[in-house]
Amino acid sequence: MKLVLIGGAGVRAVFFTKSLTMLAKDIGITKFVMYDVNREKLEIIGKLCKHVVKESGLNMELEFSDDIEDALVGADYVITTIRVGNDRSRVIDEQIALKHGVIGQETTGPGGFSMAIRTIPVLLDYCEKIKRIAPNAWVFNFTNPSGLVSQALHTAGYDRVIGICDTPSSTKIRIAEAIGANPDELYVEFVGLNHLSWITSIVQDGKELLPELVSDKAFIAKVGEFKMFDPELIDTLKLLPNEYLYYYYNREQAVENIIKNGDTRAKFVEANNAEMLRVLGEMDIDADPEAALQTYLRFMHKRESSYMAIETSKGPIEQPAEDEKLEMPNTLGYAGVMLDFARAMNQGIEKHIVLNIPAGDQVEGFDKNDVLEITCRMTAQGAVPVTPKKLPEHAYQLMKNVKLFESYTVEAVLNKSKDAAIKALMVHPLVNSYSMAKSLVNDYLDAYADILGEWN
Repeated sequence: MKLVLIGGAGVRAVFFTKSLTMLAKDIGITKFVMYDVNREKLEIIGKLCKHVVKESGLNMELEFSDDIEDALVGADYVITTIRVGNDRSRVIDEQIALKHGVIGQETTGPGGFSMAIRTIPVLLDYCEKIKRIAPNAWVFNFTNPSGLVSQALHTAGYDRVIGICDTPSSTKIRIAEAIGANPDELYVEFVGLNHLSWITSIVQDGKELLPELVSDKAFIAKVGEFKMFDPELIDTLKLLPNEYLYYYYNREQAVENIIKNGDTRAKFVEANNAEMLRVLGEMDIDADPEAALQTYLRFMHKRESSYMAIETSKGPIEQPAEDEKLEMPNTLGYAGVMLDFARAMNQGIEKHIVLNIPAGDQVEGFDKNDVLEITCRMTAQGAVPVTPKKLPEHAYQLMKNVKLFESYTVEAVLNKSKDAAIKALMVHPLVNSYSMAKSLVNDYLDAYADILGEWN
């Protein structure tokens, strides 16, 4: 089978390739095509991926392409992970939001809105090409904001799209580590929207653990996704929150920490990526691929350890010693979600995984076509969403409000409607103001006029 990665020059593509080598044989992936519009960057990242495949000993054909139509021929699976406007757009998104005193994080609130309105039209074009060239291919969207983008693609009629995110799977692993359990022996139930979900159940050997865990301060302190929250908040919620809910539950603290720092993470990531590509571009990767891989891993360590560091004010970034050999991560990340789906479909291996798919009929008050982030039981026939435990009213209403924001945003993009865009941000809990929403929409449309064109 053939897998195509759209956005193959993304810096995380090397990690994805490592994950793929761990499961490709098991699920029958024999050809992997990395596609990107940036040929120069693809050449650098591609050489590292080639080294990773070679070191794995896997007999898998690896190709690089900047011709999307050629890349898609015969594809069985397609993963989309793109950034329209490149790293600079992420900086602009955050700066515009902060100018108005609100969070500009790339998947949440105004920043997520801006990224979505740039990205959705491009992915709609890719999906139309996939439908024409590889109509039976499954499309796994990892492009942020994943849930909102996946909703837009489904609304436009592309029903073989699965939104994926690695936050739920990594959270489950860390929960298991904290309680000394095997992750495969835990049932962890998620429900909500992408980057706005809650854990409503954790079951081990038939015993429900959630009620005691939400009150266990030692447990909360052990799990990176939870320790940024006030333990009293988690005890009040009676749920375990997705880490991105920090931007809602600690909104003013996050903004204050960013302003106090003087820089956003987007600026750090932009500079780090640029320097990494400059250094790698000056190396002879073919002559010494392992040295190049070590260089890559050091830059990626800086990137990953900066995650939410500014917003939560968690302190300086610790870096490995210069002579320390770094290893590729053994976790599967977002590749694991896609590969678990493929393995279940091909081999009938049932497993619970968290996906972003139309599942509104599993939660009262939502439309059946609403894309939710929800635990699904994977079977040979596909993903079957579970019926989750009922969310308490405070979580339910937040979920409803953000889903309304998503609906207006999709309407805005599909119709190039400024009015719908203003309504989207006006109802978003992190904006919640007509005057601010109007200013934000005008600023984003002006900043990206060359990409977005004229809106009504």
